[in-house]
Amino acid sequence: MEDAKARADGLLVFELLPVGLCLTRERVIKLCNPAFAAMFGWQASELLGTSLRALYASELEFEDVAQRAMPLLTTTGVYSDDRIMRRRDGRLFWCHASGSTMDPQNPLACTVWMFEDLSAKRPLTFEFTAREREVAQLLVTGKTSKQIARSLGISHRTVEAHRARLMRRLNVATPGEMIARLIGMA
Repeated sequence: MEDAKARADGLLVFELLPVGLCLTRERVIKLCNPAFAAMFGWQASELLGTSLRALYASELEFEDVAQRAMPLLTTTGVYSDDRIMRRRDGRLFWCHASGSTMDPQNPLACTVWMFEDLSAKRPLTFEFTAREREVAQLLVTGKTSKQIARSLGISHRTVEAHRARLMRRLNVATPGEMIARLIGMA
């Protein structure tokens, strides 16, 4: 009797938490709470069986997150980052994602994710290109141009060109101002 009550309470917590939660198998949504679905503009039932790909701004970003996450999921079992995601209506927004795998040997077999909408703190004020989004996402983590270049498999000069374009588009004079604008502090 206590086990059944505890399970029911656990399901209630899952349904009522104000942050988005989902369980994925091979990056396909198997279970999600209403907050997760609402964040992306869907009903929870509509997302079941859907690839997480549908929530990313581009195919490139979907693949890039997997490349960045796999080393940590296989070594520590957890991964988190801030990324730009896409709502059902196509609008892009900053989101914090944290995931934990059940099996570090096969991290994508079953992973639980928490998503938090950061758009109130970090609004997107203009359209980024796919590469600008990738560079911006890595800049806000404190990575240098050389580290970003290694992560993305491009030259550090290309990263510098994207940084310069971001600074012009954000109308800022220093890298610090750019980061502040990207994280919603300015």
